Amino acid sequence: MTKLNVNDIALIAGVSNATVSRAFREPHKVSQKTRDKVMNAANNLGFTPSRLGASLKQGRTFNIVVLVPDITNPYFSPVVRSMERTANLRGYSVLLGDTQDTPEREQSYAKMVQSKQADGIIINSQRLPFDLNFNTTIPPLVSVSELVENEDIYRVGVDNVAIGKLATSHLLELGHKRIAVISGTKNLQSCNDRLQGYKLALQQANISYDPNLVYYAEYSPETGAQVAKQLVTDFPDISAIFSFGDLMSIGILHMLSKLGFKVPQQISVISVDNISQAPFCNPPLTTVAQPMDQIGELSMTTLIDLIEKKAPQNKLSLLPHFLVCRESTGPFIARK
Repeated sequence: MTKLNVNDIALIAGVSNATVSRAFREPHKVSQKTRDKVMNAANNLGFTPSRLGASLKQGRTFNIVVLVPDITNPYFSPVVRSMERTANLRGYSVLLGDTQDTPEREQSYAKMVQSKQADGIIINSQRLPFDLNFNTTIPPLVSVSELVENEDIYRVGVDNVAIGKLATSHLLELGHKRIAVISGTKNLQSCNDRLQGYKLALQQANISYDPNLVYYAEYSPETGAQVAKQLVTDFPDISAIFSFGDLMSIGILHMLSKLGFKVPQQISVISVDNISQAPFCNPPLTTVAQPMDQIGELSMTTLIDLIEKKAPQNKLSLLPHFLVCRESTGPFIARK
C-alpha cells in the first residue's frame, strides 16, 4: 500500500493541495474534469476515493505494520492471517515485515509508523523498535508473543510459565523422571518462562533440577535435529524430551528415528505451539497448543482500538492454552 501523500496526488493531478482536499471533502465545489484528475492520481497511488477521503478527513493511512521475527516459522501463519482478517473487517490493511529478529530491521519498519505511513504497529519481540528518549512518544503499539517487559504497553500472549509446567507435568504423570529440555535461544523471555515452569513441575515432584539436561537451539528442524543428536549422545539415559517449539520437534523426531530410538517407547517427546504440521509428524506430536487465531484477533482489535482512541479493557491479556495428547508421549518403560 502506497503512503498517502497529498503533495504527490496534487503533483500527479497537476492541481494544488487545497484542490485535492476539496475534491474529496467538498466535491460539489470542484469541476468534474478536476475531480477526475484527482481520482486518477489517487488510484495511481493505490487509494480508492472512499479510502482517501477518509484518510484526509481523519488523518489516518488505515495501514498497520505487523512485525514477525521469522516469516518461515509456521507458528506465525495463523496469527498473521487472523490479524489481517480482523484488520480488513475494520477497514485497515496490514503491512507485514520480516525482521529476521534484528533490531535494525525492526527499527526500519517502525519508522513507517513514525513517518505517518502507518497508524500503528504490532511487534513479536521483547525489544521496542524505537529509539526512546525523554521526548519520544510511543505510537499505537501492541506487543504479542515475546512480551515487552513494560506495564505501559498493551500486550497479548500466553502464560509461558504455566505452559512449561503443564508439559512437564504431563511427562511426570507418565512416570518420566529424566526429562531433558531443548529450548529456543537463551535471550527469549518465553523460553525462560517455560524453563521456569519446567523447574516448578520438577520441584513439586521432588525431582532435582539438572541444568546439564537443558540444551538450546534455534527454532528450526535443522537445529532441533542437531541438538537432539548431541543430547542423546551426552545423556543416553533420558526417557523424555520437552521441546519448546513444534518446528524444532520435527527435527528432533527425525533424528531420534534416524538414530534408532522408538518414540514414545524409548523416548517421549512433548512440544509447544500445535502448528498445522504437528498431527502429521511421525509419530503425531503431543504438544501444548497456543490459541493462535485468538492471539491474532485480540492483538489487532486492541491495536485498532488504540488507534481509534478507544481504551482497550486490559493492558495485559493472557489467552488460554491446552494440552493436545497424541502419540509422541507414552508411559515410562525401563530399558533393559
